[in-house]
Amino acid sequence: MENDNSLTAEALIYAYTSGVFPMAEADGTIYWYRPDPRAIIPIDTYKPAKSLKPILNRGQFEIRIDTAFEAVMLACAEPRAYEQETWISEELIQAYVELHQMGFAHSVEAYEHGELVGGLYGVHFASAFFGESMFMKVSNASKVAFHYLIEILRANDFNLLDTQFMNDNVQRYGAIEIKRTAYEKLLSKSLMKASEFKLPAK
Repeated sequence: MENDNSLTAEALIYAYTSGVFPMAEADGTIYWYRPDPRAIIPIDTYKPAKSLKPILNRGQFEIRIDTAFEAVMLACAEPRAYEQETWISEELIQAYVELHQMGFAHSVEAYEHGELVGGLYGVHFASAFFGESMFMKVSNASKVAFHYLIEILRANDFNLLDTQFMNDNVQRYGAIEIKRTAYEKLLSKSLMKASEFKLPAK
């Protein structure tokens, strides 16, 4: 963990492709992390919860990608009922929006009646996707967005879905922990193959 307040899109590119990622403290100070062990979600073994299947079948949410990236980040940065502080600072938002404009960061968005009610965002290099944060304003909206993220990663032959740290939220999606050395080998392999980030054809 290193303290460094210089945050640019170029710094993010170097960091993620090296297995490092930033988080901000409440005072805006940026710290860079390279955890051991590392949490990932195996793309091939994810299964949606049984309770989610009826919601998916009836198409309650319209799913879009990359139409409201900054709005998704801003929603993810809002304090949660169980967590008043956020690690997503204004400086981080500006840097990730720039990364998005360069084609290296994406959002998956859930809409209900035309309103953005849930979603997630992350970083994409080659066949690796680094999940950052998600939010929901309507029950199950973020779960559906995550389901479609998996669909995107599977359809486009991604190798890695990185979720950084283990917590209750990622564990419910099937996250596991692996040693940093194993993670870095998987990351290196994933960076050698290009994958597009696009919704699968219906």
